[in-house]
Amino acid sequence: MPGISREEVAHLARLARLELKDEELEHFAGQLGDIIGAVASVSDVADEDVPPTSHPLPLTNVMRPDTVRPGLTAEQALSGAPAQEQQRFKVPQILGED
Repeated sequence: MPGISREEVAHLARLARLELKDEELEHFAGQLGDIIGAVASVSDVADEDVPPTSHPLPLTNVMRPDTVRPGLTAEQALSGAPAQEQQRFKVPQILGED
């Protein structure tokens, strides 16, 4: 498997708008070559009888059934409010509109 060349790293750096020194180009070419080799080795292991998956274990959602329960009445909800008006919380006006 051929690695990635210094010129290809320089091209990628230009596309990413990165300024790399000559020694950095050589260093990254080696590292990117190793990464490409690792990905290629994983691709070699994959076989047609192994379905692609996003997770090694199956995921399931744990949900409880919806049950109707009584909620608060308007009086109960407003019982602790400092001010109320027409069965609503009354708050100070913050905008200059009427």
